[in-house]
Amino acid sequence: MRILHTMLRVGDLDRSIAFYTDVLGMKLLRRKDYPDGKFTLAFVGYGDESENTVIELTYNWDTDSYDPGSGFGHIALEVDDVYQATDEIRQRGGKVIREAGPMNAGTTIIAFVTDPDGYEIELIGKKPGS
Repeated sequence: MRILHTMLRVGDLDRSIAFYTDVLGMKLLRRKDYPDGKFTLAFVGYGDESENTVIELTYNWDTDSYDPGSGFGHIALEVDDVYQATDEIRQRGGKVIREAGPMNAGTTIIAFVTDPDGYEIELIGKKPGS
């Protein structure tokens, strides 16, 4: 077994695709409209779905916003340098909500950003040797 994807409901699909591709550097892997169900699915990620976990962006045509809710935590992305990644994300128009630095009660370097719908994304520094 393996994790295939995480699904997020989004209020503006083009805006969300732009964030995940232009700001976080993912690729749009596929996109399909389902007219009978009045929704569109778009899958974004860093590599082919056959070998990588991806994010499914679900856009319901009649809904323009969602509350991320209190049960969802965040998506985590490993980066080589958290300080550099937050600078680049900010330069690309992303919103940093927790600056890069050691995690609470630990030494791992982390930061948090949000996507256009308010979903949190944690950036975790790559551990030496990994």
